[in-house]
Amino acid sequence: MKPFPSGRSTDGASLTTRLFRLPSTFRRDFLVLFTLTTLYGRAHAEDVTLRTEAEDAIRRAATFFRTEVASHGGYVYHYSLDLSRAWGEGEATKDQVWIQPPGTPTVGLAFLQAWDSTAEPLYLAAARDAAEAIVYGQMKSGGWTNCIDFDPRGARVALYRNGQGRGRNTSSFDDGQTASALLLLIRVDKALGFQHAQIHNAATSGLAAVLSAQYPNGAFPQIWDDDATPDPPPVKANYPKYDWRTEGRIKEYWHMYTLNDNTAGYITETLIAAHEVYKEDKYLDAVKRLGDFLLLAQMPAPQPGWAQQYNYDMQPIWARKFEPPGVSGDESQEVIETLMRISSVTADRRYLEPIPRALAYLRRSRLTDGRLARYYELRTNRPLYMERRGEAYSLTYDDSRLPGHYGWKTESRLEELTQTYHDRNSGRTTSAVTSTSPTTAAVQQIIAELDEQGRWVSTFSGGLHVGQLKLPIGTKYLASAVFSRNLETLSAYLRRPK
Repeated sequence: MKPFPSGRSTDGASLTTRLFRLPSTFRRDFLVLFTLTTLYGRAHAEDVTLRTEAEDAIRRAATFFRTEVASHGGYVYHYSLDLSRAWGEGEATKDQVWIQPPGTPTVGLAFLQAWDSTAEPLYLAAARDAAEAIVYGQMKSGGWTNCIDFDPRGARVALYRNGQGRGRNTSSFDDGQTASALLLLIRVDKALGFQHAQIHNAATSGLAAVLSAQYPNGAFPQIWDDDATPDPPPVKANYPKYDWRTEGRIKEYWHMYTLNDNTAGYITETLIAAHEVYKEDKYLDAVKRLGDFLLLAQMPAPQPGWAQQYNYDMQPIWARKFEPPGVSGDESQEVIETLMRISSVTADRRYLEPIPRALAYLRRSRLTDGRLARYYELRTNRPLYMERRGEAYSLTYDDSRLPGHYGWKTESRLEELTQTYHDRNSGRTTSAVTSTSPTTAAVQQIIAELDEQGRWVSTFSGGLHVGQLKLPIGTKYLASAVFSRNLETLSAYLRRPK
């Protein structure tokens, strides 16, 4: 039967009438199919429109950040709206860019994700610019510090591998500095087909320096230079027998075993990326040795967590004058996450073994508001804080007058970590696409917040610890972290199946 334009069949009945003459099962199936087809068509059209808007937003934002914000191809943390001032850890000059996240590597990786999602050369070029800036600031010792100063007479210039600098030659793992720089170089090296000689050489030489800085027991220091790495015998973590409040301070604690600020997590991800890209087992072997150290570093009962840093006898030690020895809620959560990552990539269940008792300990240690203390006193497990008077600090159990420059408490992620542990322990894995896929509403909001110049403008409300930015409340500014996060979200949306 051929339909007529009027919608009537040959016997004069409408198509709707004839539809309802069909058996109920056929009629139901037809209506379901018709409804689904209509909804799919509408959703597909809306998705196509939103994808186009997301692509346009990425292009406008990336163009502005690369052409107007970048300095020497690199970035700092924050900028005034007129771009006349910039801040990293303190105010930056026009010749200074920051390595420490969310600086140059963070922005460069966001550009790289945009290129991966769209294949537009603009974004790969911007990521290459950021990588070249990082190459310039590689230390003679092979790694990076938190800042690169392109002014040979600048206040933050250091002894660069390219011969352009002077002064100190200390490379740092602190706050992901060397690890994040290398991660960008590795990813850009692969994206450029390993044809950019300077980027490739900086990546491979930097990785060689990282392997050289690793202690035989698998640990890493906070910083290193060209000196040989000590080789103390491997021992398990233990409690100091001296009075740690008044004894045992180490002046150069930065050479000791360090977990502070997720050092192990940053290094693990970079070494895994190196193994994936360069196909060399030495990088995965280093990950395994780091995992072995984390097993050794778990404190014995009654506090089976992890400290921020240890001496060569594997006892928690002081770092800065407001960072006492203690078991750390923040670092313990980071180590648990890192151990699960190492277990996943090595298929070795040994790295899961210490996690149940660590999770149980941390659940018992939660504060009344559900958070975790940064420090728990050795053996007693009492939350430990600091009071500040001028430049002096004193230990206290009182949290009512905490200095505002440091994170004395951290959010609990125990529910998430527990679920991930159960998934890994049972062999289940969470779909990366499902867990990171942004919602339509989130994408629409990001697009709506982009202004006519291609900027995501933030408003200072106080309490910002990244770089310790201090501005009048209500001041408008630009943030590299916001740019990178939004670019990554839009790129993730575009990676979804069409």
